[in-house]
Amino acid sequence: MSAAETASGQDLIYGGRFDAAHLFFTHLALSFPRDPVGPALAASALIWQGAAIPDDQFMADSVDTLLAEAAARAQKGVSEATTDSARVVQLFWLGTALGYRARQADLHGHPWRASQEARAMRAALERALALDSTCVDCQLGLAVYDYALARASAIARLVARILGLGGGDAELALARMRRVQESGTLTRYEARWLYANALVRESGSDTLLKLEARRLVGDLADRFPDNPVFSRFLESNPAPQ
Repeated sequence: MSAAETASGQDLIYGGRFDAAHLFFTHLALSFPRDPVGPALAASALIWQGAAIPDDQFMADSVDTLLAEAAARAQKGVSEATTDSARVVQLFWLGTALGYRARQADLHGHPWRASQEARAMRAALERALALDSTCVDCQLGLAVYDYALARASAIARLVARILGLGGGDAELALARMRRVQESGTLTRYEARWLYANALVRESGSDTLLKLEARRLVGDLADRFPDNPVFSRFLESNPAPQ
């Protein structure tokens, strides 16, 4: 699957054309049966559609099936890769699928499974970075991991300690998100969206952080005006007076 095809499908997702994006990546998943990109981003399209409705349970079984297929393809790709560059690509998509699976498990009230998926995601992405330290996109999943642990509930922190996941580092996570939203390729828009949400959470009474979050999502809304997720964020987070 070409980078141009991946980018075109991602533009459909961020542009709010979720059904079209899902069909696009489903077709690519069938056309490239060894490639994890198709099922991973078909799942992403459904996740974004659920966020737009909003409905956390939207097509949950289909999302789980797609992510399982993406993870299996990527894991096989890692074991069959003959070069480090090919291995890094497969590890990135393995981390992506596992990260989405962690998100889904957490969203649906399964903290143990979420923690296990997150730990596996971290291992895949750290292995990718060990092979290629320039993989900026690989840093987004690690940033989300660190931020989630740093800002987790008491129960989630307990689970993390039991599983040996660490305590997280919010400052490092924010720095990584900032870098990816500035310099990433596959994950730039995703990173910008996640970074803006983290800034709002961190802002408290800091109007500068709130304004920066609005600027970031405002840029996304200008580029993708038909995505209701971005417009809802701006409505829910009015500019400080």
